[in-house]
Amino acid sequence: MTVIDRFLKYVTFDTQSSEETGTTPSTPGQRVFAEALVKELEEIGLEDITLDDNSYLMATLPANTDKKIPTIGFIAHLDTSPDMSGKGVTPRIVNYKGGDIVLCAEESVVLSPLMFPELNDYKGQDLIVTDGKTLLGADDKGGVAAIIAAVQYLKEHPEIEHGKIRIGFTPDEEIGEGANHFDVGKFGCEWAYTIDGGQIGELEYENFNAAVAKVSFKGLNVHPGYAKNKMLNASLLAIEFASWLPASQRPEHTEGYEGFYHLTNMSGTVEEASLSYIIRDHVRSLFEQKKEQLQALVKRMNEIHPDSTTLELRDQYYNMREVVEPKKYIIDLAFDAMEAAGVKPLVKPIRGGTDGARLSFMGLPCPNIFAGGLNFHGRYEFLPVNSLEKSMQTIIKINELLAQKS
Repeated sequence: MTVIDRFLKYVTFDTQSSEETGTTPSTPGQRVFAEALVKELEEIGLEDITLDDNSYLMATLPANTDKKIPTIGFIAHLDTSPDMSGKGVTPRIVNYKGGDIVLCAEESVVLSPLMFPELNDYKGQDLIVTDGKTLLGADDKGGVAAIIAAVQYLKEHPEIEHGKIRIGFTPDEEIGEGANHFDVGKFGCEWAYTIDGGQIGELEYENFNAAVAKVSFKGLNVHPGYAKNKMLNASLLAIEFASWLPASQRPEHTEGYEGFYHLTNMSGTVEEASLSYIIRDHVRSLFEQKKEQLQALVKRMNEIHPDSTTLELRDQYYNMREVVEPKKYIIDLAFDAMEAAGVKPLVKPIRGGTDGARLSFMGLPCPNIFAGGLNFHGRYEFLPVNSLEKSMQTIIKINELLAQKS
């Protein structure tokens, strides 16, 4: 089974995670997918295969040499984003000649270089696209496929020397909980790589500092015909609050190292309303300032309308750079492996998060490598076939070069 065959199979599993359930995994489909992967890993002949009660799956490809080679790991996540349905994913492969790709004619869903100019970089290549009704799931079933295909290749090619390799698949990364129950000691690696990046060549060891916030508003509802000087509309408080945050610090106006406030959900009646935000910034001091600004605005609203507004604020993860950068040889190895696989490395900060951020602070330095997909979390997601194949080859080369260097 090729890496592409694996990917096309994996996206048929509905593994969309949920912030609402409070369980691990947050949705039963992730467990179903993990159990299917256990059978595949057994067929390949991996060892020490474990699937715990929280659906963390680990396995080992033993070393095939007596050299003293560090044990390293490769990690991907089982879930897809809550932002869009991952049920009934219907992928297809198109040879891209340029111009628009009609994803769904009946709903006029078109993948166009006018909106997504990065398409122009893939003319002449085969692209895996959606039918315009769901996300694709390259984030991160591309990573899962690349890892399993790579260890299968190494298993079938014993002439390539490698040390002990550990692989791990986690639930609920998309809701910031992928590392919650990850047993670093059990994984037993000196370092690891998450295969969770986007476009071909991405090599990342910097990520956002991240927090999640929920701002709740309490109103007072009376009959609108007799509401003068009495009614307090919670939904209008929420709208007013949202307007106080700087528009320039929304995701659609930021890039590079710029952080943002992202309104992810809103609900409201006259009596009650809420706004849910994620807060992101690469610079720790600016990250703290963003949280302080939210607190200040809540205080301001309560000064205007006493006891109307409350804030729930929780940090999710921090920038892994401070952990990974002192061990730059980890980055250098991945850089050299990409070049050996014929890939131009693109070292840049992650404008997002990954399990590797929290794992790095848990004692497992864990930079991030591309799986090849683009336009994650929506109907316009696509995955160039060549990019996924190169992700698999990069994993193979990392292990091959590490054995040579050892």
